[in-house]
Amino acid sequence: MSAVRQRLDLDDADGLIGADREGLLRGASMAGAQVRAVAAALDEGALARLGSEQPRCLIWVAGRGPAATAGAMLAATLAPVAAAPMVLTPTVPPWIGALDVLVLAGDDPADPALVHAAGVGVRRGARVVVAAPLEGPLRDAVAGRAAELAPRLPVPDEFGLSRYLAVGLAVAGAIDPAARLDLAALADDLDAEALRNSAGRDLFTNPAKILAQRISGHATVLAGDCAATLALARHAAEVLLRVGHRVVAAAGLADALVALHTGLAGTGGADVAALFHDEELDGPLPDRPLVLVPTLVADRAVAEARTAGYGDVELIGIGDVAPGGEPAGEGRPVDDGLPSPERSPVAGAPAAALRPEPQLAVLAVRLEMAAAYLRLVEGAAS
Repeated sequence: MSAVRQRLDLDDADGLIGADREGLLRGASMAGAQVRAVAAALDEGALARLGSEQPRCLIWVAGRGPAATAGAMLAATLAPVAAAPMVLTPTVPPWIGALDVLVLAGDDPADPALVHAAGVGVRRGARVVVAAPLEGPLRDAVAGRAAELAPRLPVPDEFGLSRYLAVGLAVAGAIDPAARLDLAALADDLDAEALRNSAGRDLFTNPAKILAQRISGHATVLAGDCAATLALARHAAEVLLRVGHRVVAAAGLADALVALHTGLAGTGGADVAALFHDEELDGPLPDRPLVLVPTLVADRAVAEARTAGYGDVELIGIGDVAPGGEPAGEGRPVDDGLPSPERSPVAGAPAAALRPEPQLAVLAVRLEMAAAYLRLVEGAAS
């Protein structure tokens, strides 16, 4: 007869570390190291062959996973600042030519779509950047005629979003000064977020543990309020499924609010019915769904206005947990997980003017570490 294992406490740092035999927390906390590796490659001249000529467009070829998610985020966030448009596609477009920059993003050097795109891009004279392992068929296809930003650190692909974001920002900055961003500062931001969410930090001062606790007790929906945060919500839902073994929906904020307004389980008229509910006669109440909304600083006020009056909608932003773990409120200093403005990726910019990419990367680390905590806590009880 097998013994039932006790569920781990999120404040049990030794228990969490001991249960993490797959290195999930380590993988999730390596986002900063991945970005720093890309920055080092950039300093070594990895993109020197791109030159400084403005391309017709930046083509991002990625079929799935974090590579495709990073492309969606970058296409949304670079559009207002970059001169050249960014095209996200799973296969190489037939119109590619010498005026274009082609980025091949993925984790499989034998991926037929990436290999074919590499061959076509090289033959057509496009400037090609390989953001996948440069080996096997992919290495043969580029035949030494591509810039290399292959992964330098062994990190599971589910935790590779930050690397793809760094690659995209490095390429965009190399061909367009207006899109340039300090990758070393971004790496520092991600290291700071990983430290805030480390196993040794108490629950009420640890944003990732707070998210894990909230998600573990509710049916959850992650809702994006713009194209970039919707991509982040979908990435988080995938990581929560793959790593945290939790089924979480991802949707646009408008769709989530319509569902809440029309009576999603435990909302609307069910709140009134709950006043007269008798569990012995009527059975247990359905779980109240929790809607988590990843939000950028610039969009925070609008998101708060849109979600006002919905009790189970919570915004997730870079400044949600103040020092001491209490929710940031009026008159309280906010520990936003980012450096001071003079060290921010946009030098001298106030918090409201921060570029969205660092915010998305920081929130991705938080959600990925929350998924790791869910796996450790609930896996120990299985």
